[in-house]
Amino acid sequence: MASGSVGLAELGFVEAAPAWRLRSDQFPSKVGGRPAWLGAAGLPGPAGLACALCGRPLAFLLQVYAPLPGRADAFHRGLFLFCCRTPPCCAGLRVFRNQLPRRNDFYAYEPPSDDPPPETGESVCLQLESGAHLCRVCGCLGPKTCSRCHKAHYCSKEHQTLDWRLGHKQACTKEGDLDSTVPDHSFLFPEFEIVIETEDEIMPEVVGKDDESEIIGSMGEAPEEELDSMAKHESREDRIFQKFKTKISFEPEQILRYGRGIAPIWISGENIPQEKDIPDCPCGAKRIFEFQVMPQLLNYLKADRLGRSVDWGVLAVFTCAESCGLGTGYTEEFVWKQDVTETA
Repeated sequence: MASGSVGLAELGFVEAAPAWRLRSDQFPSKVGGRPAWLGAAGLPGPAGLACALCGRPLAFLLQVYAPLPGRADAFHRGLFLFCCRTPPCCAGLRVFRNQLPRRNDFYAYEPPSDDPPPETGESVCLQLESGAHLCRVCGCLGPKTCSRCHKAHYCSKEHQTLDWRLGHKQACTKEGDLDSTVPDHSFLFPEFEIVIETEDEIMPEVVGKDDESEIIGSMGEAPEEELDSMAKHESREDRIFQKFKTKISFEPEQILRYGRGIAPIWISGENIPQEKDIPDCPCGAKRIFEFQVMPQLLNYLKADRLGRSVDWGVLAVFTCAESCGLGTGYTEEFVWKQDVTETA
């Protein structure tokens, strides 16, 4: 994914893809499943991936592959977004960034092949080349182990208990590869590839005319005595929501809008962040908008099966304007959640 043009977003759409296309050595942008980590150094640990509100492990929501042209230290660059899906909380959010030069310890210098590898086994890879083990449930760093077999790794007691209940109790003492018997824990979101298309530029005159004709049509149909009432009810909230609907109406299936440094589109006039609401990066640089997750993604997540589900109007991710390289590994960035108001 290239850095967005000024004012013009790149749009993300979900698409089914073979499992090999979603592995880390393919540098995917994807929704759900387990994270396809970009390098193993400095992975966020269980504390970094716990909900700040309820303390439970967060679920991987999506990742965006977003290298920075002209930046040798960010030839590979990924953003990883996590959310709480544990009822009744379902509110916590965290996002992490990692970047690597083209020549690094994890990936080949040349781009990956577009052809499937000779072996595309279905077993889940739960150990990185660095030796680090991943949680059998969520695919995040798993420092805890099963006290009986010492082969199964977990990020938390919650996920160890879940895995024990859903199959590891039977598989624990059996011989063989545990990675080939990882059950569907219903903790992961459904997995899709995110494919990118550039948004066609919409002429302001066209949008303006559409809005104007809609207003004139409404006025023509309304009795004269209602006009004052209609004018009073037209609010900033209505205008922002109408602008949002108009903007996405040309590509209604978009689940993501990417454009580093452009302005996000908000779904509501409520809870729009001010500059003071976006914390600076620890390096001292400002954070700028990079991408937003659209409410259309909720249609693909099957989140309602857990009771109270995850929900949002817009998730807007802000990242370090300098895309700094503080230390090694994954740096936490900032995500702002805007809900849909009742009027919207």
